[in-house]
Amino acid sequence: MSGHIVWARESAIATITLVNPGKRNALDFAMWQQLAEIAGRLSKDDQLRCVVVRGDGDQAFAAGGDIAEFLSQRDTLDRAMAYHAQAGAALQALYDCRPPTIALIQGSCIGGGLEIAAQCDLRICGASARFGAPINRLGFSMYPGEMQALLRLLGPATMLEILLEGRLLDAQEALLKGLVTRLVADAEVVDEAYATARRICAGAPLVARTHKQWIRRLQQPSPLSDEELRASFAFLDTEDYREGLAAFLEKRQPHFRAC
Repeated sequence: MSGHIVWARESAIATITLVNPGKRNALDFAMWQQLAEIAGRLSKDDQLRCVVVRGDGDQAFAAGGDIAEFLSQRDTLDRAMAYHAQAGAALQALYDCRPPTIALIQGSCIGGGLEIAAQCDLRICGASARFGAPINRLGFSMYPGEMQALLRLLGPATMLEILLEGRLLDAQEALLKGLVTRLVADAEVVDEAYATARRICAGAPLVARTHKQWIRRLQQPSPLSDEELRASFAFLDTEDYREGLAAFLEKRQPHFRAC
């Protein structure tokens, strides 16, 4: 049986769940296709304020790709290119998702699972989580297009350490190296991830999406243009801005409308 990806929504928070029973949620080709479709769909939902990505159960976020499938899906150059084009499309769709995204990480976060987590804005893990990409033992290299988010997150030194040694990092080391945003006890990781999502939802959705865009733009080497600087004040004409100021002055909680 192949794996699949499901999603559910509760209020303004959506949850994407990676499901591959018996294979620790390893990603197969169909799952990459589904992830691209679901992430793209959620990105267009203006009522959504946060997306949580997690693995099914508490033993694995995702233990890499489904290696058995490589014998049929990645056994020639053309099929390998098609396979990784689809994986790259899924990763890009998650990276481009307009609402803030949180990776809720329990257990193994390996290979393709690590690539998915790196596309999320925040990564919250339990103490027993493990991270890595030990593909040097399997005789193949990470596809360059799938390295980008990890390289951006970790820098070349840590990226080389992970790929050349092939060892797994425990949660504490992953935190120290900047791979995860927050480390909590295993029993607390689900609650902490959704508490984080609710804190995001309490803010203005337009502002959250704008901050995502600016963080990415500011990592580009080219200087900001006058047009971009003027565009940064687009919030002045929004209901969220007027509501935020009014709530502050009236000493009440703001009630932002989804944008």
